[in-house]
Amino acid sequence: MDWNYYNTLITVSSDCPAQRGMIPPDKKSGRTKPSIEFELIANHPYTYTQEEILYEVHVRHKEIPEDELAMRGVQLKDEFFRKPMPCLRASMLPKKYGWGIHFDADGKMALVPMESPDYQHFLDDGASGGVKLVPAMRNAKKK
Repeated sequence: MDWNYYNTLITVSSDCPAQRGMIPPDKKSGRTKPSIEFELIANHPYTYTQEEILYEVHVRHKEIPEDELAMRGVQLKDEFFRKPMPCLRASMLPKKYGWGIHFDADGKMALVPMESPDYQHFLDDGASGGVKLVPAMRNAKKK
């Protein structure tokens, strides 16, 4: 199964409370999934696919030790992808923190702040058919 997007922009949720791209905070109890996602994608633009990010965030959030990954990495990855899981349309980055997620032709992603000219460019490109626009999931159900 291919978990990745290609030539796609996950747009900021229509009910996103942010007015601009914001860095997700950590909690006193440790790292949050949004902050791990942000750190990985922001520091390594167009490096990861959605599938790679989903797994890497899982590993870091669960703090799976390197030696366990070395011994059981393939098994852990198989187990992880056997379970149903949401894609990045459900990520808090586009839902709450104001980040679009752009995927290039190779399925590699970068963050695009909603207030940026690049974000507007991708929206315009999507309107002309150059990039597929996929909205992030809404935070609240419609009434």
